[in-house]
Amino acid sequence: MRCKNIFSDIPDKIPEEIFENILQNDSFILERIVSKNHATPAGEWYDQKKDEWVILLQGAAGLLIEGEKNPVTLKPGDHILLPAHLKHRVEWTAADEETIWLALLF
Repeated sequence: MRCKNIFSDIPDKIPEEIFENILQNDSFILERIVSKNHATPAGEWYDQKKDEWVILLQGAAGLLIEGEKNPVTLKPGDHILLPAHLKHRVEWTAADEETIWLALLF
């Protein structure tokens, strides 16, 4: 059995967000997301077929839920459940450090 660290193996430059599957089976996907100064492209929304629970482990982010006026600001330790088909977008992630998320899609 090999031990890995959620904070390791992050490239120096991150031109695009990194999505890495950690565990996956027929019922769920657990992925690590690494962002740095990223946002969902203007006019685009995530509209996922599965429920998604995310926890922010490092950095900071602003998550906008469709119909809400202001984004939810996430800091380390904050987590949120996004039900299937709830449209949402990342408005911003920290520019001065990596933002590391764990996302569980089920």
